[in-house]
Amino acid sequence: MRTSSNKRVVLSLIAIVVTMGAMGMAAVPFYNWFCAVTGYGGTTTVASSGGAAGEILDQTMIIRFDASKERDMPWTFKPVQRQMEIRIGEVGLAFYEAYNPTDRVIAGTASYNVAPFTAGNFFTKIDCFCFTEQILQPGETVLMPVTFYVDPEIVNDRDGKFVKSITLSYTFYETDLPIEQANLDQTVDDATNSAVN
Repeated sequence: MRTSSNKRVVLSLIAIVVTMGAMGMAAVPFYNWFCAVTGYGGTTTVASSGGAAGEILDQTMIIRFDASKERDMPWTFKPVQRQMEIRIGEVGLAFYEAYNPTDRVIAGTASYNVAPFTAGNFFTKIDCFCFTEQILQPGETVLMPVTFYVDPEIVNDRDGKFVKSITLSYTFYETDLPIEQANLDQTVDDATNSAVN
């Protein structure tokens, strides 16, 4: 009798651990989906073309650009211009600059958000360097574009209509090199070592 009671307790505990693990694994994708749909936490939306139905308002919005990087990320990373003023609905183009001062190839990925958070659902990116991994060769400097617009619906939103400026922030993190690049680097290192010897 005691053995069957112990088995039930063990099975119940295993079921609880499995359920909690599954919920934990589902939490991140669900949170990302929720932020993308609602703009919560300053998450922007993504579009395939400029402007909402081509509507451009006479009202303007100041867009500020901010850059930071993970503590151990060796690149330098900054916006080319600190701010711009565009009409709401108009497509804007801004550039960020990254430089790899090291003697090795480095890959990086940028995370982003906008402030105030209430503007996240109305700030739409058409194209962005943050959509893909960036790889910089030793000593390489690149200009990375971001194309965006502010949805005209912001002027009709209960909170959004009070927003006069939006700050677009990026943080770069070092990532592992793709396998092809890592293999290429190893081949170059091997060839260099052979030539020296």
